[in-house]
Amino acid sequence: MDSISAELLVTMATGAAGEAGRQLWAALSGLVRRRPDGGEAPEPVAGEAELVSLAEAPHDVARARALSEVLGLRAEQDPWFLAGLTRWHEEARRLETGQGDTSNTISGGTQNGPVLQGRDFSGITFNDPGPGGSR
Repeated sequence: MDSISAELLVTMATGAAGEAGRQLWAALSGLVRRRPDGGEAPEPVAGEAELVSLAEAPHDVARARALSEVLGLRAEQDPWFLAGLTRWHEEARRLETGQGDTSNTISGGTQNGPVLQGRDFSGITFNDPGPGGSR
């Protein structure tokens, strides 16, 4: 399995990937805390301290690297954890948030209404007057 990048962990921890990212962060948290028999670990397990540390400072790349390293070490020692982490990583990589290029072009004609260009948007609402407003 490829190592999990610090950038991907920061994206999940900060919520930059929207609802899907929050769900993946919760899934990773559950995976780190769970034992192979499905129960909760009675005492902290490898990676839990680093997970909590990154959650407390989600933009801290050094904390994300520390979590990445401990996840890799634990995966090397625990086949059950490796399988779960591999599945998690495959899902997380599908988001591709913050990586890659985007090219936006509008040409010809007249655009009536909002035009939004970019990538990785979430929580966008058009024509919403906000709380207490009317349309």
